[in-house]
Amino acid sequence: MFPHRARRRSGRPSRRRPLGYAAVASVALLGVTAAGTMYVTARAHDAGELVSSSASSTTTATTEATVEAVTAPTSAKPTPTSSGSAEPDADALLAEAVGSVTVEAGARLSVAVLDTESGRSAVYGDGAFDTASIVKADILASLLLRAQDAGRELTAQEKTYASAMIRDSDNASATALWEAIGRARGLAEANERFGLDDTVGGDGVLWGLTQTTAADQLTLLRQVFGDADDSELDETSRDCLQGLMGDIAVGQDWGVSAAGSSGSALKNGWLPRSATGLWDINSVGRVEVDGRAYLVAVLSDGNSTKAGGISMVEAAAKAAVSALATA
Repeated sequence: MFPHRARRRSGRPSRRRPLGYAAVASVALLGVTAAGTMYVTARAHDAGELVSSSASSTTTATTEATVEAVTAPTSAKPTPTSSGSAEPDADALLAEAVGSVTVEAGARLSVAVLDTESGRSAVYGDGAFDTASIVKADILASLLLRAQDAGRELTAQEKTYASAMIRDSDNASATALWEAIGRARGLAEANERFGLDDTVGGDGVLWGLTQTTAADQLTLLRQVFGDADDSELDETSRDCLQGLMGDIAVGQDWGVSAAGSSGSALKNGWLPRSATGLWDINSVGRVEVDGRAYLVAVLSDGNSTKAGGISMVEAAAKAAVSALATA
């Protein structure tokens, strides 16, 4: 499914020690959200004993015992910055563009965008957000990095899990691979090499409650879609992530794709918080407009409905791309 190819970057030593390969786990369902994130208990087994299980994407609530272990993020007003340069400041342009997006009272929004041709980037908003299912791209990137360090390809079972986790946002597959990378600790080890400074893995099996920032998500997207010479991932690993993110299941391909005319590759996350009923809605990926590629990350929380959150995220993605397109 993901053929081995020679690495483009020869002779470039790893900046960090190789990641240890953790035992994979079989999983038992504990609770599930409405398609965005499932939380399960896990029991360590030898890698060969993995049993695949499917996840429902229609259950509408997460158990109080699992989700409410993490409190809702503190609200913070988005604060655009300015470099004071003579040319139009990208952050200021992004702030002006996103300022036209309707954000309901109590909701938060943060956006990061990169024009891959010019190299210009901008960030709007601050604070950390629940990842929900966008962390699945980070989980797979971490797994692929471990495989690289071990000088091996993904196993057939890992490829099956990876495909279901990214294309269909399958939660049981995500939990199996979360265990395989060593949960939050393994994610942190990979993210240190990727350059994600403000992403903290969820407690225990609660991968969907990983905390991240829009700027960190843009950094991860650069590892996957940016200059290969600046990436810790080799060509085979990048091809794997790019291919899966470019083939998202129908019905899950909303989000940053709304800003592009073609060539979209993305991962979305959606999670209702049981204490408030409010939604985390996130989308990250690559889009093309008039033959020009942009990397976009949009994070939000405090949305009263899933549909409303999706509309806001899509409007913010369009605004972000237009801001850099006219810069």
